[in-house]
Amino acid sequence: MAMNSPDPAAPATSPGDDATQLIPAVRSGVPQLDQTQFIPPVPSAAPRSGTADGREMDETAVIPLVVPASDPAEVTQVERPQRIRRKDDTGFIMFGRVRAYDSEPGAADYRGRHGDIIPLAEASRARKIFHGVGELMITFGLVLLLFAGYEIWGKAAIVEDHQNDLDAQLEQAWADDPRVVNIPPPVDPSASPSPTPTQAAPPPIPPGGSLGRLYLPRLGKSWVVVEGVQVQDIRWAPGHYPDSAQPGEIGNFAVAGHRSPAIFWDLDRMRPGDPVVVETRTTYFVYRVTSLEVVAPTATEVVAPVPGQPGVSPTVAMLTLTTCNPKWDNYQRLIMHAQLVRSQPRSAGRPAEIGG
Repeated sequence: MAMNSPDPAAPATSPGDDATQLIPAVRSGVPQLDQTQFIPPVPSAAPRSGTADGREMDETAVIPLVVPASDPAEVTQVERPQRIRRKDDTGFIMFGRVRAYDSEPGAADYRGRHGDIIPLAEASRARKIFHGVGELMITFGLVLLLFAGYEIWGKAAIVEDHQNDLDAQLEQAWADDPRVVNIPPPVDPSASPSPTPTQAAPPPIPPGGSLGRLYLPRLGKSWVVVEGVQVQDIRWAPGHYPDSAQPGEIGNFAVAGHRSPAIFWDLDRMRPGDPVVVETRTTYFVYRVTSLEVVAPTATEVVAPVPGQPGVSPTVAMLTLTTCNPKWDNYQRLIMHAQLVRSQPRSAGRPAEIGG
């Protein structure tokens, strides 16, 4: 059954009958009524010729702002709540309290991603503790770095200066070596002719005095060797064990040195067959490495006349170098043994093993 259209002549409903006021329907150009209710368009402010009332009709209908009945002076714009950042742009949580951003990223007064962190004086206790621990760790790291630099470069420079002094002392001692002593002629002129020169033993080398030079061609290193192995003797140079043999003699020429970058730091790089050269006032002695080993500090038999066999009489000339092991510690000893293979006088020049 079709619905009947409402009679226009019917009486209007009283205001008390329905609380909802209907917007009147806008009649279309056709006799049939449109059931869709439209909000009437708002005319624009710009006049245009050709229209019925001199104004251009705006196709967009705007709902006007509804102002409450209170005093208009009390109406203010609602403020946007400020953000409190708990993480920075990298995603890491920031310790302590943070300030809100003054503006959005990209604005002229934007302070940057770290601009919202409050000063340390206003920070929380936890943040102050973390800040202090961080500064302490940085300071400790710098101290360790300076110490390592001193051990590597500072001490090496000091040892080199002392080696230069010892080298000059050695040359002076060799130049003044009184091996040949002239006996003065007797006072009586009727006596027999002057005797021929006689050989005299060189004076003993005092502790810490220069003994000779030691060359390790594989490492590109050389040192003046001093007499003695006490702490004060080997502070700046390798030292000769006083009870061991002299260079080139039958027995064991034993030398000790610190495991420092300026002395025996890379002794573990030596290999069997590598040459070791010892220079004295008159002779170059060339040894060849036979073995390397790590022993306890109490293993004194390594510097015996026959290494490792105390009490046995030696038959060959040996050389032994001892130093601490491992690096930066001293609870072991690194030992290198070598055997004499040949010798040549200094007057013949330097041996081929050291660039002669």
